[in-house]
Amino acid sequence: MTILQIDIFTSSAYKITYFLNIKTTFDVKKRNFEVVKSRTSMEKLLHYIWKHRILPLSELRTTDGRSVEVIDPGLLNMHAGPDFFNAKVRIDGVMWVGNVEIHERSADWFLHGHDTDAAYNNVVLHVAAVVDADVVTERGDRLPQVQLAVPQQVLSNYRRLLAFDRYPPCREAVLPLDAIKKRSWLSALVAERLNEKTEAIRRRVALFEGSWEAAFFATMARSFGFGVNSEAFEQWAERLPLMQIAHHRDDPFQVEAMFMGMAGLLDEAQMSPATRDAALADPYFLSLKREFGYLSRKFRLEPMARQAWRFLRLRPQNFPYIRMSQLAQLYCSRRAGLAEITACESVKQLHAVLQTSVSDYWRTHYTFGKESSLNEKRLSTASLNLLAINAAVPVLHAWGCYRDDERLVQRALDWLEELPAEDNTYIRLWKECGVEARNAADTQALIQLQHRYCERKDCLRCRFGYYSLKRSSTSQSPSQPSPSGRA
Repeated sequence: MTILQIDIFTSSAYKITYFLNIKTTFDVKKRNFEVVKSRTSMEKLLHYIWKHRILPLSELRTTDGRSVEVIDPGLLNMHAGPDFFNAKVRIDGVMWVGNVEIHERSADWFLHGHDTDAAYNNVVLHVAAVVDADVVTERGDRLPQVQLAVPQQVLSNYRRLLAFDRYPPCREAVLPLDAIKKRSWLSALVAERLNEKTEAIRRRVALFEGSWEAAFFATMARSFGFGVNSEAFEQWAERLPLMQIAHHRDDPFQVEAMFMGMAGLLDEAQMSPATRDAALADPYFLSLKREFGYLSRKFRLEPMARQAWRFLRLRPQNFPYIRMSQLAQLYCSRRAGLAEITACESVKQLHAVLQTSVSDYWRTHYTFGKESSLNEKRLSTASLNLLAINAAVPVLHAWGCYRDDERLVQRALDWLEELPAEDNTYIRLWKECGVEARNAADTQALIQLQHRYCERKDCLRCRFGYYSLKRSSTSQSPSQPSPSGRA
């Protein structure tokens, strides 16, 4: 008769253990978190083959000869604590349910301090590429160990991915994939990107002490940087005293003076000699400077450094002066607040809400003191699309999540699918691999893939990387599942 022995490790039990040991384990947990963030390539591969059960065809055995059957590898833990939660393994016919810890070498168990950390008392199996030491828990239990080798084909494919110079390195594995697998990964990626942007907006809401309106303005301001000056625009928006500026919202000149003054763009001391001479000879610059001088004394304002802004190699249309004036006009119009954005039912309505131009002076100037031909400098359709993608959609999604309004969340997704695909080098390279972006949702997914996976060489968490690693492999288990969620 088979004996069923189960060591249950629930989330509540984990919390109890954590809080009972918080004083003695905090430093260890902090150290463990740092270790997780700096795993070796071999340890990452061991995690990968364990998670996806790319196991030897021969029977697994512990170092003392007991048979091991992996029923469920468990849930991968990306934070402090054991690597896999709630795994199910049958050792010599006895079912164990608990946690699994994986290292490159067994001795790393002691190097990482697990032998003195009660959070590892519920580990039921230790897995290592090299077993060079017996391991014991904080309460003195000796753990069974399995020596697990990375299949040679998987190791070769992984090294090839990391060493391949041409982008994307997984192109040969992606080309033959069917459309369902490609679309499934893109859907997961766009959801991941929207969730990341939602978290960023929530942090802004906290920064602005619960003001969603201020958080939306900061998000919109960042988008007005159009990549090159996005960081500077966000820093600037965080410094703006919006409550005080709101009292002057009916006077676009005062708002523009406040906006440009707080950006450091009216400080001639930080300008190049030629730019300074042209500005000081310009009556409009001097008027803005006087107005900001009065307002800055009134509200005790501290401008940011002008050096944060980039002008070099920018098209004049993207100069900070122009974008700042457009944003000031939009702000004064009271057309593009959070309520107005969430009330839009279509992309066409959204474009109408976001459309703006510059003040009279900037219709004939791109910089102070240098006149140019008349141009209203209204936002182009491409610019409106980018503002929708990078500001309106994320804020609508975040607001819908905050209000638990599925209708708003779905509308944000609908807008992404309605907006046209963006165009850049990486989007075109993926098209060559048969991953064609049909709309902005697809391009946002591919941007997420580039930033969060390809740039970091994080192929082990990528579904395309998954298919690359298993490609032409003859050392995998025949019943290997396909990836679900993140691979």
